Amino acid sequence: MSPRDRGARDWSDCFDVVPGATPGEVVLRVHVQPRAGRTGVVGRHGDALKVRVSAPPVDDRANVAVLALVAATAGVATSAVTLVSGGRSRSKRVRITGVEPGYLSAAIDSAVGSGAPERPERP
Repeated sequence: MSPRDRGARDWSDCFDVVPGATPGEVVLRVHVQPRAGRTGVVGRHGDALKVRVSAPPVDDRANVAVLALVAATAGVATSAVTLVSGGRSRSKRVRITGVEPGYLSAAIDSAVGSGAPERPERP
């Protein structure tokens, strides 16, 4: 059964639970499109979550915008989100503390679904 058939999508392949870390800590893989018209969560890019930020990739402005967007999506404080790797790349790894994997997956699904509604598949 595909994720589309189940209704809600499973986003667990976009993040890793950190072994040996405190419960509620995950590392999310993010693909960033800087200088976008609007900031938001778009969907998938391979095994990463694709996000758009309107900030340019100058003086870490895009990184700050990505961290703020991830924090808002996960429902945690901005201080609970840190950049692990990819400071100068579109592919980033972001550590989120204080969120359970199941809740994060549902929050991402909700953020992606808040855009334009998907058209139903034709028979």
